[in-house]
Amino acid sequence: MKQRIGIMGGTFNPIHYQHLFIADQVQQAYQLDEVWFIPTYRPPHKDTDQLASDRERLKMLELAMEDQSTFRVNTIELERQGTSYTYDTMKILKEQYPNVDFYFIIGGDMIEMLPKWYHIEELLDLVTFVGVDRVGYLTQTSFPVERLVLPISEVSSSYIREQCQHGKSIRYLVPPVVEQYIKERGLYRYGVSNNMA
Repeated sequence: MKQRIGIMGGTFNPIHYQHLFIADQVQQAYQLDEVWFIPTYRPPHKDTDQLASDRERLKMLELAMEDQSTFRVNTIELERQGTSYTYDTMKILKEQYPNVDFYFIIGGDMIEMLPKWYHIEELLDLVTFVGVDRVGYLTQTSFPVERLVLPISEVSSSYIREQCQHGKSIRYLVPPVVEQYIKERGLYRYGVSNNMA
């Protein structure tokens, strides 16, 4: 019997509760055995100026997974380095795990961008896309995307970084162990000074 594995890719800069909520809800809805979080090395569509180091992003993910028995961190893109294209990653994973059905989880904002994804037609043969929409928003696409509507908030990693830069609390936005790590490391200048620009 094939395993069913969910994939969540991203910079996770930092990982936050919204990521964990989405993973949990998709896992339940599609009866997935596990969800793998894959931190990108260099995302093709994002500015990396505020990117924490690979080691720091990986550590925050590992801390967030400590009490999650069916969530895993997969470092394939960090190990491969270079620009992280989903097609390249999934091609390797399908070769490594031929008896796994992969469900690639994307946010509603990414659904309309699918036509621009690298080798999107070939990628569709490797994964089932699960698009997570916000209540009241259904993004249109001609691609085969499973849809799951969730009460998703507007919290994002960029919002959390802004909070950190201005010395504001990120409690209840990230797991406590992740907040502590960010503070101890002074990531995004959190905890370094109360007089941040």
